Amino acid sequence: MSNQKIMAQKPVKNRERQIGKKNANKKPFIDKRYKNIIWTAIILIILLIFFIINNTKDVPDRGPYPPNYKPGKIETR
Repeated sequence: MSNQKIMAQKPVKNRERQIGKKNANKKPFIDKRYKNIIWTAIILIILLIFFIINNTKDVPDRGPYPPNYKPGKIETR
């Protein structure tokens, strides 16, 4: 009967408590495969915006010519 009593008991696991040692598996916001593609697209969009802003400004008004400047003939169509 003593053998049955030992067999019926659950094995005791000696586990230490790991307070503060638990590694939380955090899912990244952006997958590593797509991170470089996304950053490249963001930088290209920003550069495109700056390019458009730079080239859509009005041409500044003409100022006075420097001294001793003789303008040439300009043909208009």
